[in-house]
Amino acid sequence: LGIGGGVALAALQIAKHAGARVFVTSSSQEKLDRARAMGADVLINHKATDFSKEVWGITEKRGVDVVVENVGAATWAGSIRALARGGRLITCGATSGPKPDEDIRRIFTKQITIYGSTMGTRHDWEQLTRLLAAKIFRPVVDRTFPLEQAAQAQTLLEHGEHFGKLVLTIPPLS
Repeated sequence: LGIGGGVALAALQIAKHAGARVFVTSSSQEKLDRARAMGADVLINHKATDFSKEVWGITEKRGVDVVVENVGAATWAGSIRALARGGRLITCGATSGPKPDEDIRRIFTKQITIYGSTMGTRHDWEQLTRLLAAKIFRPVVDRTFPLEQAAQAQTLLEHGEHFGKLVLTIPPLS
């Protein structure tokens, strides 16, 4: 959800590498277009429509097998609704807040599994490093700023005005 940040863009690349049909959401058409260029199959503008209803329609009332939920409270209920019976929700962020308002009956009646995820294992890291070295995955860097402009970078981050990572550079010690 919310394609444009580093986690969502990494998830897009991993899912495509695994052969998945990938749905992405954003309120920005530019970000959706850039996600399509990276391989996203289905683009949903979540400002124009309820993304869970859109997913439900596109999948003919089946839902999707996996949702990577990195937004939190604002999108949690929709993420649960978008899942198919037996679907898996991977939660790895809570930028909009850590306390979703959810009817937990939807979780058990759909037999949903929820996974919490942070960084992965050493084995995961080694696999990722190999894929990066082979240029199968690539980190997406939007812009680089000198450390003195950290406040400007933070403002872009807070307003979602980036696609990928914002990098701060530290000058060498004299």
